[in-house]
Amino acid sequence: MKQVALYLQDAHDLRDGLDYVRYAENHGFDAVWQAESRLVRDAIVPMAAYAAVTEKIKIGSGVINNWTRNIGLLAATYLTLDDLAPNRIICGIGAWWDPLAKNVGIDRKKPLTAMRETVYVMKKLLALETVTFHGETIHVDGIELDVVHGRREPRNVPIYIGATGDKMMEMTGEIADGVVLNYCVEPKYNEKALELLDIGAKKSGRRVEDIDRPQLIVCSVDEDHDKAIDTSRELLTQYLAQQPHIAKASGVSMTVVEEIQSILGWPATKEQIKQAKHLVPDELIERITASGTPTEARAKVDEYIKYGCTCPILYSVGGDVTQLIDAFAK
Repeated sequence: MKQVALYLQDAHDLRDGLDYVRYAENHGFDAVWQAESRLVRDAIVPMAAYAAVTEKIKIGSGVINNWTRNIGLLAATYLTLDDLAPNRIICGIGAWWDPLAKNVGIDRKKPLTAMRETVYVMKKLLALETVTFHGETIHVDGIELDVVHGRREPRNVPIYIGATGDKMMEMTGEIADGVVLNYCVEPKYNEKALELLDIGAKKSGRRVEDIDRPQLIVCSVDEDHDKAIDTSRELLTQYLAQQPHIAKASGVSMTVVEEIQSILGWPATKEQIKQAKHLVPDELIERITASGTPTEARAKVDEYIKYGCTCPILYSVGGDVTQLIDAFAK
């Protein structure tokens, strides 16, 4: 495969993550993406650490939300990251999800408008323009990134949207540099995603080929096929219950989702996950993840590439991260 990336979340000590990223860079990986989803580990601190200990690998947020950092702080944050790793930072951003957003007091009104305005103003600020903008969700007057000490030049920080819904996917094709395609979906899911991206791209005089399309892929690798499958089962049990938009995109029966939700609390405990995991069948795991032996996992990832993924972002579930890197090293 031409490109490959690593996805890190919170299942490891943060300092171990630095070792994984260096190992991935030394084994030909093109990028590392840091998650920010549950209330556990933010993306920015690890991204800064990765930037400080690497030389060439790209570093993306996979993905932050556009609700909890005001637009000035958001742009200043990515300018700072670009100071650490010039031309290696990617801003991956998404519309977040309920019930988490609601539970922390965020009312996600007009998510499409909010995302459009965020991307528009963010790009202007990173181009070091002075911006006045009064929209429905963003209001700024004469602001700019106040660079006194450092590079007074526009920053090359591409913006990728983690789109799930059809309207967000179409808008991503219109306004963003790339899309972070979802995980926990089958490869064929990408067909519709690419159609929607192309519709949006044409609105801004582009084609779908002009939109970069990395994709998160749950990847559990072990020489023992059954062990790899069972490791992914525990992750899917939690995600199908807590992120119903992913369950919908995966084509999972809402009856199964509701049954899992009836067992899992928030946050879910390991005991609850073990109690509910039998509800996730092997067929689903094999359909929407790259789980199994290294050969089986590589073959499944190749399917996602066949259906339009430009760079697989491999989410190592359990097990040894270095084993996953070895399995996909270039």
